[in-house]
Amino acid sequence: MIAEGRVEVNGERVEHAGIRIDPVSDTVCVDDRPVRLPRRNTSLILNKPRGMLVTLKDPRGRSTIAAILADLPERVFPVGRLDKDSGGLLLLTSDGDLAHRVAHPSFGFRKTYRVTVAGEFNQADLSSMRRGVLLTEGMTRPVSARILGGDSDRTEIEIVLVEGRKREIRRILSRLGFGVTSLVRVGLGELRLGALRPGEWRLLSSQEVRELRRAAGLEDRD
Repeated sequence: MIAEGRVEVNGERVEHAGIRIDPVSDTVCVDDRPVRLPRRNTSLILNKPRGMLVTLKDPRGRSTIAAILADLPERVFPVGRLDKDSGGLLLLTSDGDLAHRVAHPSFGFRKTYRVTVAGEFNQADLSSMRRGVLLTEGMTRPVSARILGGDSDRTEIEIVLVEGRKREIRRILSRLGFGVTSLVRVGLGELRLGALRPGEWRLLSSQEVRELRRAAGLEDRD
């Protein structure tokens, strides 16, 4: 098509193959008709710092994750919630279908948390948690839970949930007589926080997006 003189970039006819363009800012036409690239969604994970709200705008002027993502050219939206005092893995995407399925408990995406409580959380406490704890919405229990370590002053626990009610882990542990001193989400489905530091984010690879969409029961758009 270039050899036939049918291609224009920014109104000028292209004479040689191999010319570089910016698909965002340059206009490409073939036979006087604009060429449109298929829209691709953006998905990323963020290590949300404690003290930030999971919203893109707060009318009271409080700190939000929008400040971290200010340089991202495409608008993305957070999937699910992490309360202000919690941190860790947060998925953000412009793919509405994916966001809905990951957030909805019926699709079974597991959320893995690393929680530190004040005091000694022992096997009896762990058994009580596994049997279920009564909250105002009804009985709830984690998919799995295990003690990672600790002493008489503090205990670190790994807790896996599917449902993810508001402040669920804090409320469960409060019912068992424990206060949470640290709560970090370290996994969502097969995604892991990895080496991301608080306030850092990275785009998901094409392979990660494919696997995430497959787990959500969506056809791969790639």
